[in-house]
Amino acid sequence: MKKSFLVNFSVNHPKLVVLLTILITLAFATQFPKIRTDTNPKSMLPETSDVRVWNDEVEKTFGLYEDMIVVGIVNEKGILNKGTLSKIIHITDEILKIKGVAARDVNSFPTITNVSAEAGTLKVAPLMTEVPEDDAEMRKLRKMLFENPLFIDRIISKDGKNTAIYVPLEKGANGKEVADKIREIAGKEKGDEKYYIAGDPVARDTFGAEMFKLMAVFAPIAGMVMLLIRYLMFRDLFLSVTLMMDAMVSIVWSMGLLIALGFPVHIMSSMAPVFLMAIATDSIHIFNEFYFRYRETKDKKTAIIETMNAVSRPVRYTALATAVGFGVLLFMNIIPVKVFGGLVAFGTVMLRVLSFSFIPAMFTFVKEEHIEKASKSEDIEFSRTSQFLKSLAGFGAHKPKSTVFVGLVLFSIAVFGLTKIVVNNNLVEWFKKDSEVRIADNVINQALGGTSLGYIVAQSKEDDYIKTPEAMRYIEGLQRHLEKLSVVGKTSSVVDYVKRINKVLHDDDPEYDTVPETKETIGQYLFLFSMSAKPSDLDNVVDYPFRKANIWVQLKTWDAQAMRDVIKAVEEYKAGAIHELPLQMEMEFKPAGIAYFNLVWNDEVLYDMLRGFIIALITVFIILAVNFRSIKWALVGYAPLLFTILLIYGVVGYMGKDFDMPISVLSCLSLGMAVDFAIHFIGRFRQKIVESLELRVKSSEDKELQTPNSELITQSLLWTAARPGKGIMRNAVLFAASFSVMMFAPLTPYITVGAFIVSMMLLSAIMTIIYIPALITLFQGWLFCDKCEGRK
Repeated sequence: MKKSFLVNFSVNHPKLVVLLTILITLAFATQFPKIRTDTNPKSMLPETSDVRVWNDEVEKTFGLYEDMIVVGIVNEKGILNKGTLSKIIHITDEILKIKGVAARDVNSFPTITNVSAEAGTLKVAPLMTEVPEDDAEMRKLRKMLFENPLFIDRIISKDGKNTAIYVPLEKGANGKEVADKIREIAGKEKGDEKYYIAGDPVARDTFGAEMFKLMAVFAPIAGMVMLLIRYLMFRDLFLSVTLMMDAMVSIVWSMGLLIALGFPVHIMSSMAPVFLMAIATDSIHIFNEFYFRYRETKDKKTAIIETMNAVSRPVRYTALATAVGFGVLLFMNIIPVKVFGGLVAFGTVMLRVLSFSFIPAMFTFVKEEHIEKASKSEDIEFSRTSQFLKSLAGFGAHKPKSTVFVGLVLFSIAVFGLTKIVVNNNLVEWFKKDSEVRIADNVINQALGGTSLGYIVAQSKEDDYIKTPEAMRYIEGLQRHLEKLSVVGKTSSVVDYVKRINKVLHDDDPEYDTVPETKETIGQYLFLFSMSAKPSDLDNVVDYPFRKANIWVQLKTWDAQAMRDVIKAVEEYKAGAIHELPLQMEMEFKPAGIAYFNLVWNDEVLYDMLRGFIIALITVFIILAVNFRSIKWALVGYAPLLFTILLIYGVVGYMGKDFDMPISVLSCLSLGMAVDFAIHFIGRFRQKIVESLELRVKSSEDKELQTPNSELITQSLLWTAARPGKGIMRNAVLFAASFSVMMFAPLTPYITVGAFIVSMMLLSAIMTIIYIPALITLFQGWLFCDKCEGRK
């Protein structure tokens, strides 16, 4: 037959097939030295996306840095002592020497700009060029710190026990490498101080480094776990190795193609090897059937051909369903997700090609005495696994109404759990609670303004408009409004500089801690400040036509929801001020910064998830309908997999687990993987029905197939559960085992993916064995109306 050409060719020319497989694998392997990585959050969205274009414009307008590291220094006895201050100066000096650090704009006690006045003259100079020598100088430093709102909760905590060094990075610098050098510098210091290093580049680049360690470690471990379990299942080392080789070949081909096409490896694509290792377990159905066929034929070549003929249709369609489940990701907007989807879809197709070529070829090399020995345990009448599966299927077949009722109750509970799901991405929380990155972030966020940074850009249509007292007060009012939010630790803007200058030029009189009354005065203050301050001090908060002002918003969490709260507060402020100030008609506020970017791509994840999930639902149903050539049978196969997915997501909702990017991506591809079991079970069940009816025809005068009766249906369901069902359960166990290794990762996305897949595969297999028999029994009159639908 035409469809078995590849199998026949592989069985007749096994050495050639194996040789070609090795040569192709070596060709793809040559691409690995060219591998590139990319963990920058910006890469999640296209360069032309609105948020990236706008953020780039804001960074250019205000001379901002894309990345900032925050070094927290804690002394429970107080920061303001000679010993700690000496260490702060020394650490700052050493940080300025690190390659990749934008030394000119590092802010710390010895480098941050302090605004004061002497004899009525404005003085702009570094806060502390040397350590205070006596108590009087220490008191003077304390006064400068705690009377300057620009410093409080930025470089000094209210209790005086914490300070921070803000380290901007040059474009392209590696945050982890810089952080490691800072840790080395701080590690040499002795005393009561504790040091914490946080910030988006630290979390991002540390995650990237850990990600590739895991990629290099977990794929081989997953392979070894699969090898061990596969051997325990069949007691045949050669064929167990063959299954692992099948997976490893597809991984090399897929990753080699990814690298050859010039794509960098992101977090999602780093998980591809483990996914492909697990998807390769679908070949277990070939192994499972082969041993049964060999027991019946006692001829190796015949058993191979009959096995491939028996499982070819379900194997092809399960591969198609899985490839489509991943292929749907190509239609999403998140770039790493698109790359991951295409990568695994390609790998899945290659796995199926290998299933019909490499695996049959490898079968021919196995000695028949080894096959005979292994096949003895495959008698469904004596296999404890087969008998257990028959009992599960029997429960569904004999008590279909009760089974379906329990399913509907669980379904209702799961749907309610879905309403509790919160979509949120937080890069820092992708580390375990006891990780150095997460501890540092928590400590700094609790003590100071926060490590997550967002901006609110005030825009007007006229030059010098920002210099007007009305504009200044409007911006100040927004700052005070934002600071009422629990997620906001601190805000700062050009208004804070103007108020500070106004106060110090009036002998620190608190009454002058306000915005001056005239535009001219404000202009003079800003001019005087710009003459002495670091260029970045003013550049970071206002543009030079003075049409735009930048409000810095330090957030105490990296949760995407935090920036959403800020934006909502901005809208509330504008709405509340509409009757008080006509200015709002001439000035608008627009969010920006890394915190805003995180919010945008968080929402993109939600939109993509919903869109991809709907596409996957429709596509998988179409595949089922085409495979079974029946919408009715497609519905039967569809129900258990949909129930499984909703049940697991319902549990996610009840647990209060954030619905982040790894989980949302799984919502699409889980459909493609879970449907495999339904295709195998229903496909083989209908084959059994047809074979049984054909035997009846041969032994009777009636030459047409009749509608099967209840007894035949039940017998066929139990046979399917015991024989192909054993392959389904083996597939689920192997799949789950390969992903279980990810649950021991130090990064929570890997743990989440591992736990999700393990739960989904095992539950889906059990639901298939129980619920499909229940549904078929309950609706047999509808499914088998008129002539036998199983005849093809």
